[in-house]
Amino acid sequence: MVYMMMKILSLGILYNLMFFCLCIKASIHEYNGEGFMSKGNAFVFLGGSEGLYSSSSPITANASERNGDSYIRFEKITFIRRGEEAESSSRLIQAIVFEVEDRELIGGSAYGGQRDVCCTSDLAKLGVCKEGDVIVRKSKKNPYWPQVFGVSFQGNELVAELGPKDIRITQSGMFNLYFIHCDAKLKGLVIEGKTIWKNPTGFLPGRMAPLMNFYGFMCIAFLVLGLFWFSQYARFWSEVLQLQNCISMVIGLGMLETASWYLEYAVFNKIGVRPLGFTLCAVTLGTIKRTIARLVILIVSMGYGVVRPTLGGLTVKVMMLGGTFFLATEVLELVENVGTVNDLSGKARLLLVLPVAILDAFFIVWIFTSLSTTLNKLQAKRMTAKLDIYRKFTNSLAVAVIVSVAWICYELYFKSNDIYNEQWRSAWIIPAFWHVLSFSLLCVICALWAPSQNSMRYAYSDEGAEEFDDEDALTLIKPPQSPSNGAYNAEEEEDMDLEISNGDLEEDKRE
Repeated sequence: MVYMMMKILSLGILYNLMFFCLCIKASIHEYNGEGFMSKGNAFVFLGGSEGLYSSSSPITANASERNGDSYIRFEKITFIRRGEEAESSSRLIQAIVFEVEDRELIGGSAYGGQRDVCCTSDLAKLGVCKEGDVIVRKSKKNPYWPQVFGVSFQGNELVAELGPKDIRITQSGMFNLYFIHCDAKLKGLVIEGKTIWKNPTGFLPGRMAPLMNFYGFMCIAFLVLGLFWFSQYARFWSEVLQLQNCISMVIGLGMLETASWYLEYAVFNKIGVRPLGFTLCAVTLGTIKRTIARLVILIVSMGYGVVRPTLGGLTVKVMMLGGTFFLATEVLELVENVGTVNDLSGKARLLLVLPVAILDAFFIVWIFTSLSTTLNKLQAKRMTAKLDIYRKFTNSLAVAVIVSVAWICYELYFKSNDIYNEQWRSAWIIPAFWHVLSFSLLCVICALWAPSQNSMRYAYSDEGAEEFDDEDALTLIKPPQSPSNGAYNAEEEEDMDLEISNGDLEEDKRE
């Protein structure tokens, strides 16, 4: 079984190398010649979307010199048009930064019909905007927002440059940056440059910032669990079962995963770009840990090492399920973590989440089906010690599944009511919960199967003597009393000689 786990580990390393050439973006949003997309009567490019906390430092001249400051910085943003577009008239190309609560201030409608981003002739007749410009109204709460500024091409120039600019964040919120133009003649327009988004404590986006501390606490929790487990492992190494070796592997991977995630977030927070090595390492270690943890639970449910010495013909099926789950989960995690920090669209993420959810459901069905069979075998063979531990294990899994289903319902409710990421401050709780739940279940498994001097009592053995506990044996061999004079007749005495093994009962029989 350990060989099977090592094959999955090797698969993870190989798969990791396949993605090593991916470019990682982050709070430093780089634009490398991307084009604008047509949205209604406007041409739009998303420059970034992040949760930012308000600045905690006093205003000074240069944002780069302020500790505890929060800002969005534009560094040499250039717009490039094609040569055949040089003779066309050029309207403003505008950069618009707005807080998500002010989204209704962008665009408008003349008579309650379709909402347009660019000013139409009907709206221009009403005098609310200039035809061909982006419709932006100022917020009543803060007249300086949304922030709008732009640039246009001069004469036959092919390049227009938007100068360096800092926007200081004075109020916490989810901020969006869009580059928009309304000139249909600039269909081939592309953008280059970068913007830098910074929070008061560093470059981590607001919804990700609490996760750095969370992984720090989880790293400590795994360390404490590891100290307990491996101290027991060292004390009773001669009694260690194959199953306990698999549990040790899961604990070790958990320690490495949480440490990698903490370092990944710490470096990301410091430099503003996700470190490729730490990110790929953390993603792959986490995927391998989750895969092996599910396989360990599955083989325990099948009674591996307890009521059966091997998995037999099921080994290939278990490996195929584990390998498929690893690939599906790895793709999902890489797409979510290796790339821009902007959220995936709902449909794109659903295509990746669905296979993982189906495989998880298959794991659950197989686990509980196997548990039912194993419990029946243990009960039939009257292995009460093993039966007791498996009942506790089954109850723990049942509680974990119920809690998981309840949390999935809450997660669906949370996301369906947070289309625009307005609850970004508490979004970190969603991924954190799954780590806490899996760690709690791992603690239960460690408590049930901790190495001890009695570990071999729970191991598989084909000897019939272990199939009954002492109390059961005594109950079965209790001698019957004669109803007449309390003495045994010869036939009964012969039967008792064959059945009774207890010394005290032998002495009573001779009396």
